[in-house]
Amino acid sequence: MLLLLTLAVLGSPVCWAQQMYGIGGGTYFSTSEDNQNNVTGIRVCTGLGLIKSVQLRVGASWTDKYGVPCERSQEFLLRQDEHFIAACGAHGLFLRYLELHTDFGRTATFGTAIGQTFSASPSQEGQVLTGLFGQYKLLGISGLGFRWQYPLE
Repeated sequence: MLLLLTLAVLGSPVCWAQQMYGIGGGTYFSTSEDNQNNVTGIRVCTGLGLIKSVQLRVGASWTDKYGVPCERSQEFLLRQDEHFIAACGAHGLFLRYLELHTDFGRTATFGTAIGQTFSASPSQEGQVLTGLFGQYKLLGISGLGFRWQYPLE
């Protein structure tokens, strides 16, 4: 019985490490789970060719800003019932480019597409972006990962 319980726990999604893109290192961050609101936008700060910080809008509120201070930020707000459904980007020592695609066919782009590229999407059709996690150092975001779940009704 204990063996079956152990196998069930190890096979559950919470035990599998989620993919982070970039070399990582530095201070870890993760947006909070929100079981009452969907992601409604993103704000990204760039500078010196790097992604310096990221911030999600969940419902009508912005999460904490994760990363380092910067001078220039861009916002991309989702329309009602619109969701982020895929992401791609590029990194060197730091994240340099981030592109998010929506289920309305729109694209949010931040930074410059230089470096090793990556692509991220949900494991199951119908899932959408519900959170971010990653790491940052003195100059900016060193690794970024995406949490995908089904949207709230």
